[in-house]
Amino acid sequence: MLVGIVGKPNVGKSTFFTALTLATAQIASYPFTTIQPNKGVGYVRSPCPHTGFGKPCTPNNSLCEDGTRFVPIEVLDVAGLVPDAHAGRGLGNKFLDDLRQADAFIHVVDASGGTDFEGNPVGVGTHDPTLDVTFLERELTYWLYGILEKNFAKMAKQSKLTGTKLEKMLHEKLTGLSVTESQILASFRHAGLDPDPTQWGEPELLRYCSSLQKISKPMIIAANKADIAPPENLERLKSTGYPVIPTSAEYELALRRASKANLVSYVPGSGAFEITDKSKLNPNQLAALDKMSSWLKAHTSTGVQSILEEVVFKVLDLMVVYPVEDEHKWADKQGRILPDAYLMRRGSNARDLAFKVHSDLGDNFIRAIDGRTHMVIGHDHVLKPADVIKIVAKA
Repeated sequence: MLVGIVGKPNVGKSTFFTALTLATAQIASYPFTTIQPNKGVGYVRSPCPHTGFGKPCTPNNSLCEDGTRFVPIEVLDVAGLVPDAHAGRGLGNKFLDDLRQADAFIHVVDASGGTDFEGNPVGVGTHDPTLDVTFLERELTYWLYGILEKNFAKMAKQSKLTGTKLEKMLHEKLTGLSVTESQILASFRHAGLDPDPTQWGEPELLRYCSSLQKISKPMIIAANKADIAPPENLERLKSTGYPVIPTSAEYELALRRASKANLVSYVPGSGAFEITDKSKLNPNQLAALDKMSSWLKAHTSTGVQSILEEVVFKVLDLMVVYPVEDEHKWADKQGRILPDAYLMRRGSNARDLAFKVHSDLGDNFIRAIDGRTHMVIGHDHVLKPADVIKIVAKA
């Protein structure tokens, strides 16, 4: 799966991306530092079932440390967006085209109010960060509108005349955006428009595109620079209707780098760290770490790791499931224990997991076996988080 990091220039997007992935990204305090998209991998945490099995796991597509499975998530940081990008300002819609396959967006907002619409530095508290949320919504809506507008009237008319479902036609139109038919149909209901799309004009189609954006590309707000943000700005952002998590990407990046250099002991997402050797740190570094420690105690974490997990487990409503080939040993053919961790949407069934592993398993599905109870389960058995499942298929 892919999570896109979006926002206007100079709000800390690349710092957030680097802190989350420790991938190299150009970071500077001026607009349009990022031109080409930066790709990296972040991880979400989930308890590993091996702790209750009595044998250590042998991860293949993920990592496991001290009973916690770290499942990889592809993350993309793209060029900053300015108002009217859909009309060609700034870098135009290039950043959105880079994110066509994204399953969700993390909108990094300068919660301190210290950057204007163009990403230029201004005094802290000068700019209202909720306006950044409004303009990004508008740009996303117009981006989708630009894709649909050209042939929408023709498709709506053809659907009415031939009886072909409009959602199927739109799905073909939007196939490059990872939008599903069910999301298209849900957007029709959510928009609350005339059920006859042939009657829609520009305002109605824009309203539909707004609904489609919220459903097909859900978004969460990283209220970045929260360590210097006026408290009222954080409260304003909560009024936007999106999930909001205060973040300090600078603190997270500093701690991850210090941990990598063995200067501190820090687990990403935790609310504390320990200095491993004070003799290696100068007074300024010790003072900075003391400041970070105080902030962590007040906020429980830097928010960077938390926001990725919020996206995956709450916004996208996914869970971790473990397919195996031997339900007794919880192993694959090579004898690796719990080798693969798959992210599945809550409500998925055993056949959905079979298709996730391989289309042939889904097509030839016979039954599944629960690795914990060893009971046979059918194709429509609803999976639970941390399930261990064997798929039985026709050869």
